[in-house]
Amino acid sequence: MKNTDKKEKWVCTSAWPYVNAIPHLGNMIGSILSADIFARYLRSKGAEVVFVSGSDMHGSPAIVAAKKINITPEELAIKNHNLIKDLFEKWQISFDNYTDTHNPIHMKFVQDFFLEIQKNGYIFEKETDEFYCDNDKLFLPDRFIVGTCPHCGFDAARGDQCDSPECGKLLTPVELIEPRCNICGKEPIIRKTKHWYLDFSKLEKELEKFIVENKLIPANARTSCLNSIKKGLPQRAITRDLKWGIPAPFKEAENKSIYVWFEAVLGYISAVKEWAEKIVGDKSKFEYFWNDKNTRSVYFIAKDNIIFHLLIFPGLIIAYNKNKLESEKFELPYNVSSTEFLMFEDDKFSKSRNIGIWIDEALELAPVDYWRFNLIFNRPEKSDTSFLWSEFQNNINILNDNLGNFIHRTFTFIYRYFEGKVPPRMKTDNLDKKFLSKIENIGKVVGNLIDQFELKKALKEIISCSREANVYLSEKEPWHLIKEDKTKAKAGHVLNICIQFVHSLSILLEPFIPLSSKKIEFFLNFEEERILTKWSQISINAIQTGHKIKKPEPIFQKLEIKDLQNKLKEIRSQKGVRKELIKESKKNSPITYEDFKKLDIRIAKIIEAKPIKNADKLLKLKIDLEFEQRTLVAGIAETYKPEELIGKKIIVLTNLQPKKMKGILSQGMLLAAVDENDNISLLTIDEKKDLKLGSKIE
Repeated sequence: MKNTDKKEKWVCTSAWPYVNAIPHLGNMIGSILSADIFARYLRSKGAEVVFVSGSDMHGSPAIVAAKKINITPEELAIKNHNLIKDLFEKWQISFDNYTDTHNPIHMKFVQDFFLEIQKNGYIFEKETDEFYCDNDKLFLPDRFIVGTCPHCGFDAARGDQCDSPECGKLLTPVELIEPRCNICGKEPIIRKTKHWYLDFSKLEKELEKFIVENKLIPANARTSCLNSIKKGLPQRAITRDLKWGIPAPFKEAENKSIYVWFEAVLGYISAVKEWAEKIVGDKSKFEYFWNDKNTRSVYFIAKDNIIFHLLIFPGLIIAYNKNKLESEKFELPYNVSSTEFLMFEDDKFSKSRNIGIWIDEALELAPVDYWRFNLIFNRPEKSDTSFLWSEFQNNINILNDNLGNFIHRTFTFIYRYFEGKVPPRMKTDNLDKKFLSKIENIGKVVGNLIDQFELKKALKEIISCSREANVYLSEKEPWHLIKEDKTKAKAGHVLNICIQFVHSLSILLEPFIPLSSKKIEFFLNFEEERILTKWSQISINAIQTGHKIKKPEPIFQKLEIKDLQNKLKEIRSQKGVRKELIKESKKNSPITYEDFKKLDIRIAKIIEAKPIKNADKLLKLKIDLEFEQRTLVAGIAETYKPEELIGKKIIVLTNLQPKKMKGILSQGMLLAAVDENDNISLLTIDEKKDLKLGSKIE
């Protein structure tokens, strides 16, 4: 499909977060936030952009996490996907489609894609020795197994990659020294199994050409990839012995699934397909973006994902494209923009050790724009950097004392001394011309930096220009000019120039801190349709004489870091209190056997499940106890879909006093386990034992 218009076309993506945990600040800056800033900038330039990502639902990370809290991987994946999606919206991430890898469009696309690669001669099968846990009765691919890295000696390497920041090499489980099962910790045994492999040796020349000719690839990533090709790319298994995942489409590959990294990267393509079909309602938009040579696709990732995005993903596309017409081929990546790691106070983020800040916690501590600004201002573009509370304090001061001060002073003077109307400009002197020249060029300077994926430099250039704006305002001293000149013409002239820069800031800052940009637009008193401004509108004549602004208020405010630190401790202590209450309730509230005998707990089957209007967390259930049917209201809608509950055998407390909830009489209570992270799992029975409905639990 040919591109007949002159607009730039982009597919903008970010690495797909695993659903086994909530992302932390390092995850956010490593991919999601950077991609959002770039996508917002492209839209402001007038480019056609589709910005996609999604939750990586499959593979060993989700299975391991689910096993540890005794729920199914699907239950964990759905719950955490919805939670993460909601958090990204609160972080103002402007996805066109945030999806997941368990949706039908993605799953079918992946299966068809690999069948095409197999037809093109790049896939073969062979029997191999793999680790098997005799205790847990399963093969141990990828993150199911941990051990010592054979390259660097790191003692917590995963079965697919070394986690050490200094190493990061791709691994296979059998390479690990002193391997152990990641679930039970026991030493595994070796068993034979058959898998399907991608023959990367056939792709080396074309991959080398892609790496060499792509001038945007960072030097360290280029060197790493070329060294890997020089050593010879290994054959890598496409399949895994896992039930949770996309079923492998190959003949005789029953009970095999597609390796999560081989299918997740294809989500960049399938997410656009889903966007075209389900969101836009125009299937041709998929080919319009992905089969057009003029489309540029860019991927924002952390450095530990470089190999997957610069060798495995392009290799898959090359293998797929082999016998395709030019109009059917998928385009190779335009750029893979990688960051180094963000640490926390010089330590690695760790949920178990309470080291770091997670994106849900951050929103409880400070406005989201403060976090966005801080993360980009310290983006780890060239080397690993640390989040430091002291730097966070300094960056808040920059927002408040530098940007906020200039904007508020400009608005306040115009509102107080000129009845809120922008005064006219007079003849300019050298100082005026210098500042006006800065305003005229700032859009181009910042834009060029973002075009080169130097987001931190771009933001710092805006801050540098705002410092010059404060210097200009201080040297001109409009507060003195008002007293010296009864006509206020000279002071008005200065403020006219200043408000042109305020308008420029509203556009320049929108990709980085969008809510603050909207505040500036609001006080500028633009009509609703002008709130989404365009990069080309940065001008020294954007605000006309006589334009009336609204009564100003400060855009930013100072925060005390000690208050934030104390609040974070309080947030975590509340989680700890909940844990302790659970423990104490078990330890300090004993009951007699006679008390327990009063509870009428029985086996029931769910025969109907429906959502309840205006109650997002509740479901209305009809249960069968054999001797009667009852209605229950249960707060499980965030974890379970109605359709997946039908036919499930559950445990029910039947002699609880009935209670009305949302106008529905609930006649009992189903029993479920809830951990400290609010993960819910229904209590069920051993399906192998065909116990009669209504049987009593004793």
